[in-house]
Order: sequence, then structure tokens, then C-alpha cells
Amino acid sequence: MKPSRTLLAVPAAMALLFAVPTAAHADESVHVQLDPLNNSGASGTATLTATDRGDLKISIRSQGLVPNSPHAQHLHGSTGGMDFHCPDMSADTDGNGYVSTEEGMPVYGDIFVSLTTKGDTSKASGLAVDRMPLSDAKGNLAYNRTIPAADLPDGTIAHLKDLHIVEHGIDANNNAKYDMDGLGESTLAKSAGLTGIPEEATDPATCGMVSGAAAGSVPVGGVATGDGSTRNDGSGMYALGIALLGAALLGAAFLGRRRIFADSVVHNFVVHNKVVRNLIAHNSSARNRINDER
Repeated sequence: MKPSRTLLAVPAAMALLFAVPTAAHADESVHVQLDPLNNSGASGTATLTATDRGDLKISIRSQGLVPNSPHAQHLHGSTGGMDFHCPDMSADTDGNGYVSTEEGMPVYGDIFVSLTTKGDTSKASGLAVDRMPLSDAKGNLAYNRTIPAADLPDGTIAHLKDLHIVEHGIDANNNAKYDMDGLGESTLAKSAGLTGIPEEATDPATCGMVSGAAAGSVPVGGVATGDGSTRNDGSGMYALGIALLGAALLGAAFLGRRRIFADSVVHNFVVHNKVVRNLIAHNSSARNRINDER
């Protein structure tokens, strides 16, 4: 009888052995509180979940955004030890009372993942407005997507706490749309000679850094709020801006390279210019798309 009891114990031991890794690799989530930038009045919450398969689930709920409008949104930051964080008004270097995208990016970092509704999620889709989420008539935005591990940049899951979320699109003159009367033309567009793109459409509306439960490794420094010495080191190399759709991004020191960033962003606006203008005009196709997504 003893040998039979021993044999029966083997399967039980094997079951325990294989049960341990399952618990160790359970999904882990971190949370983001989205706070208003540029007096947008917008806010929100987000949850980033790293699955046991290495995928990334993103859930965002925002309110107070410009209604019936596209809102570009991204994961920003670095996995390389840079000191990136959400900006305050000290980033407003031109003193106009608003932090533009050009002013904000040296503080909150390059685009790491574009939070589009479908298709590509790379930096190249940073302003693919036809694939960015639309707010509803009340300015609410709901976003859910799972990005497969194969589509994530290296180090995303391992350094999830070093990343943060930025949503774009503000209403400076309180008329519930993007237009030229608020802040004039986009300075990014002007730098490349393109007219007709409102600054309101590109300025950041919310920003939030990761808090709560850890995911992956100990943070490298992306959520630090120190004196910025690492952030402003001219020798630090990282990619600035959104490359042409389907093209590789240029990697460069951010000092003196804002023109490269501006040109690449504006190119995306040119590619999607018809979509942008239609959405700004609140035409019927934009409204139909909102209803379809519901």
C-alpha cells in the first residue's frame, strides 16, 4: 500500500509545482490620475494593466474635454532613466499663459505609445486624428484597448511606472470647439508654413503620472520630480517628435531639435488635414462616427 500512496502523491505535488508560476505572473495594474493642464477643466482616470502575456490593457475615462472633438493621447516618457514628469506653468517659456506641445515635450518626454482606437500605436501615429478617440457631446471620453506585446516598444512593461499619459485639445475661448479665435494658429504649423490648424487642437489638456501598485521593475526615474538636471542635459539622446507615417523616427538631443519635431507633427496634420477640418466644423460625419462608436 505504501508504494501506491507514494504514486498518488506525485500528481498532487506536480499540480502544486505548476500552480506557483500562474500566481506569480498574474495581471498587474497601475493607476493614473489625469489632472488639467492649460486651465482646460478636463480631468480623468486611467488604468494600465500588464497581462501575463505581456500585452498592455489601457482604460481611460475623461471628462471636461472639448465636446465632439478628437483628442490625441499618448503614453509619454522613457525607459532610459530620463527625468520626465507632467509640466507646470513654468514650462510656458513664451509667456502666453499656455503650455504648448513644443514647450511641454522637453518636460513630459517623447511619445512612447500612441493611444489610437485601432491600427498602429507607434510614435508615427501621434497625430493620426482619424484614429484618435472622440469626445461626446458632453465632453466625456471613454477609451479601452489592449495592445499586443509584439506592438509595444521594448521595455514598456518592465518600466511601466516610468511612463505617463497626456491628452491633447483645449478650448481657450470657451466656445466648445477648436478654432483660430482661441489661440490662433498652431505654432507647429506656422514653423512649417502650414495655415489653418488651430493651436487649441494641439495643446495638452491633461497629464497624469503612474501611481499605485508596481508593475515591472523599480522605476528608473521617469516619474521623478527633481530639479530637472537630467531632463535638461544636452547630451541626453532621445527621439523628438512624430516621424512621417511609416518612416523611422530621428533620434537626437532635444536641445535645438524642436524644428524637426514640428515638421514631423505638421506633416501628420497635412496627411489628415481633411479629417481635422471636418471635425473642427462639427460636420455630420463626425457626429455619425460618435454615434457609431457608442
